[in-house]
Amino acid sequence: MKEDIRHCKEGTLGAWLRDRGQPAFREKQIHEWIWMKGALDFEEMSNLPKSLREALAEDFEIRPITEDKRQVSADGTIKTRFRLYDGHLIESVLIPVVEEQRFTVCVSSQVGCSLSCSFCATGRMDRVRNLAAGEIVDQVRMVSRQSEEYFGHPITNIVYMGMGEPLLAYRPVMDSVDIISSDKGLGMSPRRITVSTAGIAKMIRKMADDETRVNLALSLHAADDEKRDQIMPINEHNNLAVLMDAIEYFHQMTKGRISYEYIAFDGFNDSLDDASKLVGLCSRFPVRVNIIEYNPIGGDFAMTKASEERINRFAKYLRDHGVMVTVRRSRGKDIDAACGQLANKS
Repeated sequence: MKEDIRHCKEGTLGAWLRDRGQPAFREKQIHEWIWMKGALDFEEMSNLPKSLREALAEDFEIRPITEDKRQVSADGTIKTRFRLYDGHLIESVLIPVVEEQRFTVCVSSQVGCSLSCSFCATGRMDRVRNLAAGEIVDQVRMVSRQSEEYFGHPITNIVYMGMGEPLLAYRPVMDSVDIISSDKGLGMSPRRITVSTAGIAKMIRKMADDETRVNLALSLHAADDEKRDQIMPINEHNNLAVLMDAIEYFHQMTKGRISYEYIAFDGFNDSLDDASKLVGLCSRFPVRVNIIEYNPIGGDFAMTKASEERINRFAKYLRDHGVMVTVRRSRGKDIDAACGQLANKS
């Protein structure tokens, strides 16, 4: 199989061009066609000599993702299933908030997931492979076109909260962030990008050391280790003390915005005692808590979503103790596009 030109190792394309007597600026032209203009065929690269386009096509290929199925929710949310060059499927979600002119794309970073969080449909799938940076950028570009088609506005925000654990696909995720935020790519501010993690402490620290300028979201879902161990196996190796140290380090190094994602389960993590423990986890650095409705995924997971009354009481306790809180109502439940539901269902 030919190499995807978008994923060549650094220096490969430049060396290839030099070997064929091409001037150095050709590499910049090719990169502009690929990342700024989204070219999917060498014949589109009209400012390259025909002989060079033919030589590129002979030695390289471009392997974009393709749309496989699109579903539109009653609330305007759009879920798209994409097919990768090797036949695997992933899903992305467009979440429009038209009245605020905010159009967010939730992108996937892996085919499947290896973390097995008990409340997440993706966690019940095997992890097959990481996505390449270009496959992540394709999701952003194609969903942005959907946003313009349906709402007359490109996407405004990106969240790495789809299928997979982004920090276990660290290099392609960060390469995609660089492309998306570069003037030579999509030109989007990194402060409009949020990377979500179930809690990989050493990789949070690496993000800080790499001076990554994105926002960080921690899928927390419980404010003590005993409860978090029950629903998130990753916590056994990345407990809350270790995570808090890593996140504080991230904040000190990057000043990036930090949020905790907190699914409220009835009778499990929605008491005022849980809220009190959560206040403690919010005391070391500025953080916003996003309380999320649980979205059923079927199978043997027996927990149910907390009642609106208990969620409101929980949120009020946090606010009364100085914590910034947002209660997020689920979007796209009718098409299995809500938080935790992405699983390539037919």
